[in-house]
Amino acid sequence: MKKNMGILDRAIRLAAALVVAVLYAAGIISGTVALVLGILAGVFIATSFMSFCPLYLPFGISTRRKKVHG
Repeated sequence: MKKNMGILDRAIRLAAALVVAVLYAAGIISGTVALVLGILAGVFIATSFMSFCPLYLPFGISTRRKKVHG
């Protein structure tokens, strides 16, 4: 797996997962919505820690900074 996520991308995903957790803990979301958002939050956390998003591959997307030689 070649890393394809930059720092900002990873931070946004972690922040979104945290928001879902807070909404669930506060009782604002529940039931099916909470389950779906919880799974999505788990995926966001996993991809953030791996710095790899499999959905970026088919589109050739990378938010990771290119190394500058100089």
